[in-house]
Amino acid sequence: MDPRRAALLRMAVYAALVGAVFLAAVITGSLPSPEEARDFGESLGAFALFLYVPLFVLANFVITWPILTGAGGLLFGTAPGTVLAVIGVTLASLAQMAVTRYLAGEHGPGLLAGRVRGLDAFLERHGAVAVMESRIVPLLPYGLVNYSAGLTRLRFREMAVGTAVGAAPKVFAYAALGGSLTNLASPAAIVAVAVLAVLALAGGLIVRRQIIAERGAASA
Repeated sequence: MDPRRAALLRMAVYAALVGAVFLAAVITGSLPSPEEARDFGESLGAFALFLYVPLFVLANFVITWPILTGAGGLLFGTAPGTVLAVIGVTLASLAQMAVTRYLAGEHGPGLLAGRVRGLDAFLERHGAVAVMESRIVPLLPYGLVNYSAGLTRLRFREMAVGTAVGAAPKVFAYAALGGSLTNLASPAAIVAVAVLAVLALAGGLIVRRQIIAERGAASA
C-alpha cells in the first residue's frame, strides 16, 4: 500500500475508535458532569492530587477539557485547580499532537490538502504565538488544533508554551465556574463569566487582525 494512504488509513481507524468510544459513552450516559468527576476525584482520597493530571490527559481523548477543568475547580478550589488544569491541558495537547504525528509518520505535512496546507506555513512562521492565539479564539476546538498540529512542522515546545499561556485565562474561568457551581452569583463565578466574555471578544479581534495580516502578506 502507498505509504501516504497507509498513514491516512491509520488516522481514519484511530478517529473511528475514538468516535466509537465517545458515542458509546453518550448512549450509555457515561460522560460525567463536573460534579460526577469531582465525586470520583474525592473517592481517590489523598491520591487525587497526584492522579488528577494523568487522568486529565487520558480522559481528554474523550471528555472535553472544560468538564475536566470544572471538576478540578470543584475538587481543589479555583487557584490549585487552575494550576493543575493548565498542566493537564498542556500535556493533553502534546499527547494528541504526538498521536497524529506518530500515525502520519513522515507524511504529515503532505497530508494537508489545499488551503489547509497554509496551516503548516502559518504555524511554522508564528509558532507558539499562533498556538496561543488559537487557544484564545472562541469556538475553536482544542482537539482540532492539537491533532492538526501533528500534521505540521510545529515543535512540541512551541505547542506547550502556546497552550500554557493561551489556555490559562480560559482554564481559570472554567475552574472558577466549577468551584462556584453551587453559587453562580458568587464573585468568582461573575469574574469567570466576565473573563470568558472578554476572551470571546479578544478572540474575534485576533482572528480579524490575523486575516488582514495574512491577506496583506499574500498580496505583497
